[in-house]
Amino acid sequence: MNASVVRNGNRVHHHMNTIWRRHSVSGSIGVPIYRSHVRQELQVSKAFYSRFPGRRTKEMEFSVPVRSVSTKTNGTTVLASITNSGAIGWYLGMIKARPILTKSITSALIYTAADLTSQTMTRSSSEAYDVIRTCRMAGYGMIILGPSLHFWFNFVSRILPKQDIISTFKKMFMGQTIYGPIMTAVFFSVNAALQGEKGNEIVARLKRDMLPTMINNVLYWPICDFITFRFVPVHLQPLVSNSFSYVWTIYITYMANLTKAGAN
Repeated sequence: MNASVVRNGNRVHHHMNTIWRRHSVSGSIGVPIYRSHVRQELQVSKAFYSRFPGRRTKEMEFSVPVRSVSTKTNGTTVLASITNSGAIGWYLGMIKARPILTKSITSALIYTAADLTSQTMTRSSSEAYDVIRTCRMAGYGMIILGPSLHFWFNFVSRILPKQDIISTFKKMFMGQTIYGPIMTAVFFSVNAALQGEKGNEIVARLKRDMLPTMINNVLYWPICDFITFRFVPVHLQPLVSNSFSYVWTIYITYMANLTKAGAN
C-alpha cells in the first residue's frame, strides 16, 4: 500500500512537472496559455493527490504565472518594428511621401559613388578626378534613371502582380528585352550628347559599344532581377535595383566615357 502511494505520488509530481515545463516552454515561444486549462489540470491533480493522507495537499498549491502573449506576433510585425525605426524607417517614410524624388536622389547618389569608383580604378595617380563627368552621371541618375525606375517597376507590378516563379521570369524577360536595351541606348546617347558629340558620332558609339554592353548586361542582370522581383516589395525594388546598379554603373560609366567612336 505504501509502495503504491509512493508510486502514485511520484506520478503526480511528474505530472505537475510536465505542466510546469509545458507552461515554461509555451510562454518562451509565444504560444498563449489558457488559464482555464491550467486551472483544470491543477484541480484534477490536487483531487488525486488528496486521496493519499501521507501527503499534504497544500504542497501542490502553487501559482502558475500566466503571461498574455499576442498571437499576432510574427515575422511580419517583427520586420515592421525593425523597418519603422531609425534611418530605414525614415527612408521608407520618404519613399511613401515623395517616391519619385526619393528614388531619384538615391539613384543620383549611387551613380556618383559608382563613377568616382570607376575613375579611381582607371585613372593614373597624377590625374585629377573629372568632376564634370561625375556631375553628368549624377544628373542622369537624378533626372532620367530614378524616375524611369519608379514608373517601370510600378508598371511591371501592375501587369504582373504576383511574385511567383513564372511571373518573376516574365518580369526578368521584359527587363532584358525592353527596359535594359532602351535605357542603355539612352544612357550612351545622353552622355555622348553632353560631351558635344553629334548625331552620326552618337550612332557610331552605339554601334561600337551597345553589343558588348548588352552581352555583359545579360551576364550580370538576370540574377539581380530575379532577387529583386522575387523577394522585394515593389516600393523597395528601385532601391534594390539601384544597389545592384552600383557595380554595373562602374562598368557602364567606363564604357560611356571611352574615346569618341569614328563616324562612318
